[in-house]
Amino acid sequence: MASRSILAMVLLVIGLILLFMAYQSSQSLGDQVTEAFTGRFTDATLWLLILGAAASVTGVGLLLVGRSARS
Repeated sequence: MASRSILAMVLLVIGLILLFMAYQSSQSLGDQVTEAFTGRFTDATLWLLILGAAASVTGVGLLLVGRSARS
């Protein structure tokens, strides 16, 4: 397995973990109250969403680029 594939899988897993943590955070009582009054998630939840999405997309992108380069 190439190091690029390993990096891609690690980024994908980390991204999914961050997205799960963001979901859990968004369901907390404090975040629900903040969202009810401001219409936005807390900064911590928003950063988890952004970083999780970025890591996941990067991981998938690296996996797809690695496959097309071998074909």
